[in-house]
Amino acid sequence: MSESLFADWHRPMLVLAGLMAGAAALCLVGLAVDDRVLLGAPIWLKPFKFAVSMALYSAAWAWLYALLNRPRRAAYWLSNGVVACMAIEYVVIVGQVVRGRPSHFNRSTPLDSALWDVMAFTIVALWLGTLALTVSALRAPVADRPSRWAIRLGTPIALVGLALAGLMTGLPSQTRPKTIDGFHVQGAHGVGVLDGGPGMPITGWSTTGGDLRIPHFVGMHALQALPLLAMLLGALATRYPRLRPESVRARLVIVAAGGYAGLLALVTWQALRGQPLIRPDGPTLLALAVLTGAVAAGGVLAMRAPRSAVEVPA
Repeated sequence: MSESLFADWHRPMLVLAGLMAGAAALCLVGLAVDDRVLLGAPIWLKPFKFAVSMALYSAAWAWLYALLNRPRRAAYWLSNGVVACMAIEYVVIVGQVVRGRPSHFNRSTPLDSALWDVMAFTIVALWLGTLALTVSALRAPVADRPSRWAIRLGTPIALVGLALAGLMTGLPSQTRPKTIDGFHVQGAHGVGVLDGGPGMPITGWSTTGGDLRIPHFVGMHALQALPLLAMLLGALATRYPRLRPESVRARLVIVAAGGYAGLLALVTWQALRGQPLIRPDGPTLLALAVLTGAVAAGGVLAMRAPRSAVEVPA
């Protein structure tokens, strides 16, 4: 791709995205050659997952920065602050892996505790910086209406997803001190089970209890999912005439955003009840069926309703 394509993108965010992609590749090497296990998972799995997530997050915000209103000096420095927060958090994660110790929630020694406090500070600062950038993104002058609604709805959902990480250290059930594999921790991913138990492949999400990482992951990646949907609909419009009107594609994005928000609420509710993602009970399945039906009906209406009846505001 030509450099001009990225001319208005936030360069430090782009650089971080590239570095995280490289870090993910190195973590794959670590997974292949280092057989150590930490809290029930391969020791390099956590830095791999964080590298992938940070690469996607940074690339998305580097692109969004190019859409913001000018002047963008405040947004530029806010974005730099977000980059610094992610870089510090990742350095701590990798540093603790090298030491063979957990990074999150670890209060075993004064150094472990201090490093976790640094991470907690950067996480809060990252959220506040993202909040400020989200306010700017909501006013972005995007000409394409489907993309405009994807940004207007995707960024707040992502902000909520980031905030849901606070449940891991904010709920009484999560903050009670525990000892796991000899480490003293205060805070937890799992609900109803100790961290480090049986988990799903790659993600490590608990298969025996609730896992608060699931809503955190689902929510924060609305930042990529909804804009990508808008782009996909635009590409499909060349083949399917019914998708050519911007109003139809914009309504479909709005329906998808509503479904995405409903899914976020559903997986949060499921996790808080101590229920594994892959073992939903009757109420969870019923809620999922209702949500699926509502999204399907909304999609049909978005495609078929007269323009005058379901118009999308500019």
